[in-house]
Amino acid sequence: MFMVFSASIVLTLGVVHLVYTFWGPNLTLRDPTLQIRMSQVSPVLTEETTMWRCWVGLNATHSMGLILFGLVFDFLALARGQLLFRSPFLLAVGLAMLVGLIVVSKAYFFSVPLTGIGISLACYVASIALSRA
Repeated sequence: MFMVFSASIVLTLGVVHLVYTFWGPNLTLRDPTLQIRMSQVSPVLTEETTMWRCWVGLNATHSMGLILFGLVFDFLALARGQLLFRSPFLLAVGLAMLVGLIVVSKAYFFSVPLTGIGISLACYVASIALSRA
């Protein structure tokens, strides 16, 4: 159940982030003039989009990645537990993802995602340890 809890935390963070991306003010800028400017300026890479559209797209795809991780690892833990816990590859991929999220959260985000991913990582490691006991 620790694995389910771990994956469910990531899934919840992803869903909340996706909702915040498209609804409400939580991922808009405190400086409205900067948001307007971002909607007028393109990145060097292409003129087919704006920095604001890139911001929204990045947040949406980030959310989708978290949701995918949560759904896949919840499914594996609930329906294919033996496959998951007997696969060093799957366990390493999940661990790498969570450690990567910890590093990114610490460097670029704030306390809520860092705490959530930290709890998820602790549950993930505990589930592996308990599966070996």
